[in-house]
Amino acid sequence: MEKPAESIRSDHVDLRRWRTGDLDALERAIHESRDHLVPWLPWAADPGRRQTAEYLARSHEKWEAGQDFSYAITSDAEVIGSCSLMRRIGAGGLEIGYWIHPARTGRGLVTMAVAGLVDAGFRLDGIDHIEIHHDAANHASGAVARRSGFTEVERVPAPEGPLTPGESGTDVIWRMTADRWRTRSAGSAAAPREG
Repeated sequence: MEKPAESIRSDHVDLRRWRTGDLDALERAIHESRDHLVPWLPWAADPGRRQTAEYLARSHEKWEAGQDFSYAITSDAEVIGSCSLMRRIGAGGLEIGYWIHPARTGRGLVTMAVAGLVDAGFRLDGIDHIEIHHDAANHASGAVARRSGFTEVERVPAPEGPLTPGESGTDVIWRMTADRWRTRSAGSAAAPREG
């Protein structure tokens, strides 16, 4: 199965495929971001070193299987977050997930990472749409989707209900189509580069 580039440069951030040797850097970023992540990500309540190592191992397996493509978000070679392209929304689609260290929020870095992921995702054969899903109470994730040019397509009850203290139990789904992305990219002077 076709896979995206293992490293992507997008404006002021670099995305690179997670490696097992990233354990210390990822564990540190999670630990420093824990209060910021717990309201939205169930795994953040008890990350632990073993769970983080297992995540890196699963990331490798899923990449090789062509299921998920998870990247470290880095700036000046420092791990500042994580993002993924995931094949879990059906044929022709990919879902994007992301988080960033709270000390790096408000600078557009996640929006830059999303641009790199979208560009890489639409380079894969058969991908005609990419989505961002988040809880309705997570306004920061919605702002990233909006700034990235995604269109809100629906709000649905979360199948499993709220899983974290910050969640409302309503999922917001945003979509970008390949045609719309090409139109946006044609007008942009700074397209992400694969490395």
